[in-house]
Amino acid sequence: MHAWLCENPVGVEALTWKELPTPTPKAGEVLIKIEAASLNFPDLLIVQNKYQMKPPLPFVPGSEYAGTIEAVGEGVKHLQVGQAVACLSGTGGFGTHTIAPAMLCMPLPPHFPMVDAAAFIMIYATSHHALVDRAALKAGETVLVLGAAGGVGTSAIQIAKAMGARVIAAASTDEKCALCRSIGADETINYSTDNLRDALKTLTGGKGPDVIYDPVGGDFAEPAFRSIAWRGRYLVIGFAAGPIPALPFNLALLKGASIVGVFWGDFTRREPQASMAAMAELAQWYAQGKIKPVIDRTMPMADLKAAYAHMGSRGVMGKLVMVNAS
Repeated sequence: MHAWLCENPVGVEALTWKELPTPTPKAGEVLIKIEAASLNFPDLLIVQNKYQMKPPLPFVPGSEYAGTIEAVGEGVKHLQVGQAVACLSGTGGFGTHTIAPAMLCMPLPPHFPMVDAAAFIMIYATSHHALVDRAALKAGETVLVLGAAGGVGTSAIQIAKAMGARVIAAASTDEKCALCRSIGADETINYSTDNLRDALKTLTGGKGPDVIYDPVGGDFAEPAFRSIAWRGRYLVIGFAAGPIPALPFNLALLKGASIVGVFWGDFTRREPQASMAAMAELAQWYAQGKIKPVIDRTMPMADLKAAYAHMGSRGVMGKLVMVNAS
């Protein structure tokens, strides 16, 4: 097997494509031949030693991938050799093969494309947990999605629409806003040219959004929160902009609003049954055509460093997916 190896987490430039022994799965594990792997923001942080999870060195980055099972370890009953699966294991995806815990593998229904499967779990599971579980979104409510053209942003638009909500998508370019409208957003705000608070006041008739989905953080968090509706829920998804914002607590008091943390990774560990039920609903929504990953582009696995550079340019709309030659 070959894989991109991180032996020193000082950045993307230190990754090397190496031939490694193909491992044998232990009890509870499977060996997966990887067909596609998506590039996510944590995949950048982890090779810079900036992510909360710090795997022992050396490691193969690539948190999310899809492929075919080539071998199963002792005790694995629900998966078989030859079965197509998607997996979000945190590491291992940027190579030709990997070992994965069997319990983290999502069996794929027939005719589920590998590229879509590799771009599915992280963004849709996060947004489902955020909007369905943490925000208790109701049909007819208004959702503001910040960073709406990114991977989690596009998934949030689709899930909110599937739940009957009105969606306002905020993004940094007219091109990104057009993409958001094409996948269901009712209104868009280009926050590079429009004043976010003024635009929200106009689009909501002064009421404000009921739910704010924020994977960005940074400078837009406070103006967005100042615009929230009475009893609004502000979903803290992540901090793609870099800075972690600090919100004055009096704003929550004045709006009777909630600041709600969304940590999907711990949710899956602490509430595995609820997590599995959410994944089953998402697979059903995919089959019904309600949700489908937006793929910015696919690139050969050998071009991983170029893919990282593209992601770092903030030009990605939806997901970047690396593919192995079959």
